[in-house]
Amino acid sequence: MSGPAYPTIVALSSAAGRAGVAVVRVSGNRVRFVLETMIGTVPKPRFAHLAALRDADGAVIDQGIVLFFPAPASFTGEDVAEFQVHGSRAVLARLLATLTAVPGVRLAEPGEFTRRAFEAGKLDLAAVEGLADLIDSETEWQRRQALRQMEGALGAAAAEWRAGLVKAMTLLEAEIDFADEGDVSGPLVAEATAMAGAILPSLQSALGSFKAGERVREGFVVVLAGLPNAGKSTLLNALARRDVAIVSPVAGTTRDAIEVRLDLDGIPVLLVDTAGLRESADEIEIEGVRRALQRVVDADLTLHLRAVDSEPVSLPEGAASLAIATKIDLPGQRLAGEIGVSVRNGEGLDELIRSIGERLRAMTTPEPALLTRERQRVAVGEAVGAIMRAGHLHPGQPELIAEELRLAARALERLVGRIDVEDVLDALFSGFCIGK
Repeated sequence: MSGPAYPTIVALSSAAGRAGVAVVRVSGNRVRFVLETMIGTVPKPRFAHLAALRDADGAVIDQGIVLFFPAPASFTGEDVAEFQVHGSRAVLARLLATLTAVPGVRLAEPGEFTRRAFEAGKLDLAAVEGLADLIDSETEWQRRQALRQMEGALGAAAAEWRAGLVKAMTLLEAEIDFADEGDVSGPLVAEATAMAGAILPSLQSALGSFKAGERVREGFVVVLAGLPNAGKSTLLNALARRDVAIVSPVAGTTRDAIEVRLDLDGIPVLLVDTAGLRESADEIEIEGVRRALQRVVDADLTLHLRAVDSEPVSLPEGAASLAIATKIDLPGQRLAGEIGVSVRNGEGLDELIRSIGERLRAMTTPEPALLTRERQRVAVGEAVGAIMRAGHLHPGQPELIAEELRLAARALERLVGRIDVEDVLDALFSGFCIGK
């Protein structure tokens, strides 16, 4: 990948701003020249080397640790150097200016290091998506799922699925091309169809895990619903541990949905406060109630709130809900099945968080899901559809069966980025931070 089309790139790979230590990464065919120019030598590969880093005039920029990773055994597949220096803005500005002044060296674009790793075959597309999710992960569940993707779980599964399809297609080709020869005998079409069919349960299992995987990646949607002044905004602020929503004794304060992302015991949650559910002549409040009811229908879980001194309000049929009695520090009656909560004294909050966690965990699988993005779901769905169509074809049509299995294999190749992925790559890498 070296040459004019692939200039040497450099970027700050640690977080921007003042820090004790910062990491600057360089990748490309000018890395050895950069090292010889700045520290006077190319360090022993993969050994930390303490050195003074000098600019073009020989003045010391800083003293830091230098690491060298020769091609092809590096993250990008190219020569890579890392400079670990003091995280001063002045040091970083001078170091980056010195590096980009070297002919053939420029600042990296967002995701360019990872894109080079993909193009060098170091990562498949599913692993790249896992890396992006790992960088963005905020909860333990998201970290575990993203790490599994980044380590190649989906890529390995796709390779196994595709290998089975290739074997089945090989049998079909033998049936098509050599059916009249004596050394090819037996029910090859039936054997090939059975071989392809054997892959279906694993593909369908992965497809079935998509919703849970997507939810872990995006966050479970939990909606707060109930009458005005049921304590929805107060509970939202308590769970968020900050003032997100306005709390007022005036009924109908919340008109539109208020969203906040939370880590509830390691589970990613998008908690949504909605307008109080009641009849109203106010057009704005009527629209707020309509939107609230729609959010309840679409939610993974609704916290159905009722103040202990008020009557319950009904939710749309089929809504997954958890009944909660609020303001239990006041006089009132708790109904059967309700979790009692008082934000004022904290009573019941731990039980509520535990109950929410139990309900959301029941919606997932014990192991992190293989499929986490819509693109992945579509590719596996196409493979499943093609294999099922192949199984319904007459054994006397080996050419048509082979074509369906070829379509299934192509879908799996798209899954890991072997074909037809340029539009996906552009969108994906543009979301990466510079330096990754």
